Amino acid sequence: MFNWNFKSNLTWLKGSTIFLTMHGSRAYGTNIEGSDIDYRGFCIAPEKYYFGFLDNFEQVDLHEPEDVCIFDLRKFLKLASEANPNVLEILFTDPSSHILNHKVNQVLFDNRDLFLSKKVKFTFFGYAFSQMKRIKTHKSWLSNPIKEPPKREDFGLPEYSSIVSKDQMLAAEAEINKKLAKWNLTDLDNFEPAARQSIKELFNETLLDITGWNWSETEEKLYLAAAHSIGVDDNFLEVIKIERKYNLKKKEFEQYQNWLKTRNPKRAAIEFQFGYDTKHAYHLVRLCRMCLEILQDKKVLVKRPDAEELIRIRNGDWSYDKLLEWFEGQENILNTAYQNSTLPHSPNKSKIDEICIKMIKEFLYG
Repeated sequence: MFNWNFKSNLTWLKGSTIFLTMHGSRAYGTNIEGSDIDYRGFCIAPEKYYFGFLDNFEQVDLHEPEDVCIFDLRKFLKLASEANPNVLEILFTDPSSHILNHKVNQVLFDNRDLFLSKKVKFTFFGYAFSQMKRIKTHKSWLSNPIKEPPKREDFGLPEYSSIVSKDQMLAAEAEINKKLAKWNLTDLDNFEPAARQSIKELFNETLLDITGWNWSETEEKLYLAAAHSIGVDDNFLEVIKIERKYNLKKKEFEQYQNWLKTRNPKRAAIEFQFGYDTKHAYHLVRLCRMCLEILQDKKVLVKRPDAEELIRIRNGDWSYDKLLEWFEGQENILNTAYQNSTLPHSPNKSKIDEICIKMIKEFLYG
């Protein structure tokens, strides 16, 4: 039985929450004894939050006695329409996981397929790619602890380059970053937030279609392409590349020090036992498989049919090398699925907006 005795000054929250479900491993069917208990849901706040200007509500995160996150309906629908994995899956949790489901939600669940789009290639796989990057980084730190910060001479760099001055280097990097910002479409202040997001996603999709670059290559290639586009010659570019490697190593050392100080003891124990973070690995596999299922079959399988295998992965059944080999093949598989998918590039946000208005009116005014 769900316990509403949470510490919160939002006295209206219980009566305004219209959907609540178990989340995480208990929704995936991968929970074991001692697994965390997480809940996610959404609410329709009192009318003053819609018509007034003194109060604002987007979400509340509560942590006692269990972890609970409840979104405002509008923020929830926005995140779901952007294919945020942790939010989109809430709409597709198994009914056995549901704690509360108000009748006003019927129109939303009848139309939940509206939220499925090819965006999942960038969000689900993007999350998985981040997990893999974290796994690789932590494994490298475990195998080769960083004992001291990098020095410029380690990279063959004098205190300042004999080819260019520090001021020239900073000026060049500033111009390159300006070009990257332009390519990344960060200067879209005249557009509504939803339009900005759509334009950026279209750009990323177009870049993928034209270049075929994978995630691990794109950042570096864009940087070098931006440098060439502003007229940086090859000699200068070589110096910039070395300076960039040095600065990345400096940043890595700072991240390593922070990791040592803030490391989760449970995750540290997992990494010590298996040589890498198998919990990240199981989530990575789940995200890739869900992405493929959505693109190919238009299904969001939250309650996992492969739960037993995922549990084994979390328990160390896959070696690091096996995980790495499996993941390296996923990008091509997902790129092909993306190209062949009949899902729209973006969801019908106008239709979703109509559903949102209908739900709020019905809940507040009957």
